[in-house]
Amino acid sequence: MPNAAAVDRETSFHQGEQSMTEILSSYVAGSWHTPGATESARPVRDAGTGELLHSVSSAGIDFTAVADHARTTGIAELQKLTFHQRGVILKKLATYLMERTKDYHEISFTTGTTKRDAFVDIEGGIGTLFTYSGIARRQMPNSTVHLDGGVERLSKNGTFVGRHLLTSRQGLALQINAFNFPVWGMLEKFGPMFVAGVPVVVKPATDTAHLTRAVVNDMIESGLLPDGAIQLVNGDVTPLFDHLAEQDAIAFTGSANTARKLAGLDCVTQRGTRFFAEADSLNFSLLGPDAAPGTEEFDLFVSGVVAEMTIKAGQKCTAIRRTFVPEAHAEAVGEAIIAKLATQGVGDPREKSTRLGPVVSDKQRTDVLDAVDQIIAGGAHLLTGGREESDKLAAEHGGAYVAATVLQADDAWSDAVHDIEAFGPVTSIITYSDTEDAVRLAARGRGSLVGSVVTHDAEFATEFVRKIAPWHGRVLVLDRDDAEESTGHGSPLPNLIHGGPGRAGGGEEMGGLRGITHFMQRTAIQASPDMLTAIGGEWVNGSQRHLGDHPFTKSLKDLRLGDTLDSEWREVTLDDIEHFANFTGDTFYAHMNEEAAAANPFFPGRVAHGYLIVSFAAGLFVQPDPGPVLANYGLEGLNFITPVSPGDKLKVTLTAKRITPRETDEYGEVRWDAQVVNQNEEPVANYDVLTLVAKEY
Repeated sequence: MPNAAAVDRETSFHQGEQSMTEILSSYVAGSWHTPGATESARPVRDAGTGELLHSVSSAGIDFTAVADHARTTGIAELQKLTFHQRGVILKKLATYLMERTKDYHEISFTTGTTKRDAFVDIEGGIGTLFTYSGIARRQMPNSTVHLDGGVERLSKNGTFVGRHLLTSRQGLALQINAFNFPVWGMLEKFGPMFVAGVPVVVKPATDTAHLTRAVVNDMIESGLLPDGAIQLVNGDVTPLFDHLAEQDAIAFTGSANTARKLAGLDCVTQRGTRFFAEADSLNFSLLGPDAAPGTEEFDLFVSGVVAEMTIKAGQKCTAIRRTFVPEAHAEAVGEAIIAKLATQGVGDPREKSTRLGPVVSDKQRTDVLDAVDQIIAGGAHLLTGGREESDKLAAEHGGAYVAATVLQADDAWSDAVHDIEAFGPVTSIITYSDTEDAVRLAARGRGSLVGSVVTHDAEFATEFVRKIAPWHGRVLVLDRDDAEESTGHGSPLPNLIHGGPGRAGGGEEMGGLRGITHFMQRTAIQASPDMLTAIGGEWVNGSQRHLGDHPFTKSLKDLRLGDTLDSEWREVTLDDIEHFANFTGDTFYAHMNEEAAAANPFFPGRVAHGYLIVSFAAGLFVQPDPGPVLANYGLEGLNFITPVSPGDKLKVTLTAKRITPRETDEYGEVRWDAQVVNQNEEPVANYDVLTLVAKEY
């Protein structure tokens, strides 16, 4: 225990350090704010050298102004834009940031990351903006509302219908991010939040906030973002919680303990602020029973475990904490992992040969080694690494180094290996006896972000994956067939969800379009077809049709929802059916054999081909002269309803259903509702025709 004088000297030293170093600025209410010298500022050091970099504090920030700026300026400016316009901005922003990645990598070295590590964070984070730009422009309308699902008929005569509508919420989204991915962690949330039309307040982790700040600075400097779309708070963000309410959201990434505390905030429990958590979890990788030493899968498994231990020094929410192996292969797996770790260079992250750099801070180093000691005390033994080896590394390199540490559980069911997470280059080997044992062990983690199974046995993979899926947000099945192109165990992709149940927080991030809709309000709209068409921006069956000039003669400027063509009639003859069969080679018996067709309970006798009906329908609605319709690029939702017999007559009604101008082209997409009926007005076929149409002609 130090005496009082020693404590005073230590306190004076740190205060002196803070007074001599920069305090990291925040971007709030439209301007940069730098706190004055304050005892509350927390010093941040270079993870590799221990050199003091700066201090972090949010002292002096007006959090009332932060909330007001987001809700007034941010919402007003951002929600003026359509989804497509937001998507175009994201693409331009991603391009702008990608041109500056060299600067971000230089800063990233101070957080302990190697060039390889930083690529996942920096280029990976910027890549999510490109992905969400594409989703906004290709999967969403050029509008400010998004339709979710189809129309539900709510009455006998169809005059009362319903549909779900997604709109932008009238609040802000607060990001609270972990230290391990200061760029990706921010941008993988910002992309979908921005497209959803929600202004963002970013609260980065203190130890790596300077990298986040550099990126946010460039986002502001780009001039691409609407005013109020993003704010940055470095330091304590607690005062903002008092200003959050029903329309706001908190998206948190970090420890399970912190997630539980945030979930209990008054704004969440009493005022309805939505809370999403992506928490650290004890993820696993499992070696299948078939993957014995000498197989490709065995080598893939070992490489995967080592990669997850060394990338970002194991400081990943998706890192492999539990390494499950068949009892017969435990010794071989341990030896192979240790041998491969020996080839991984350890040291200065700036050196190209380094594969394992330091953890982010001395505090993090202490936490990791304490957790390792607890796991050992709880029933595991050390195969390599641990406190003694880590101390040697720290003494040699002078930074926050932790040796790659492999433990082996003495008892597969000891609580420590399933409950205690060492958030660094650490994994525990745990043996299993059979499939059921493996399933129960995987579930013992009480929910995780990702699990992987390395096997070439499809039967085992099917049984195992189906049984463990309820406990995991993502499952990678790795074998020799997908290994070359697989992104690996620890790489969440923007097209797929990132999150998990139970201990993993219960939230979901990204997931393609799902990531956007998480931050929007889904509302069930009940109305007449005409009203639903007007509100949703898509023509609904039963609402008004407008007959007149052929709609294919109208450019986007002149076309309106409900513009309709009622075609002439066309009779289908037996010669038509036989010609189509012989011409296409489709001689299925229902079209060519009267007796066999009549024996089929679905047909009255010989019937026309479904694609003959679609072809005749196109001939009935096409406008052959050059005009604004540039191309037919597909059809969707095709259903054949009533069989067509020789002698039946067909007519098609074509209606402009959805009109989507493109922001960056001189044309847009038009979706047409096509309804084909027979002479008895019975529906024969329904589908949507997709065309590209010029904006002006």
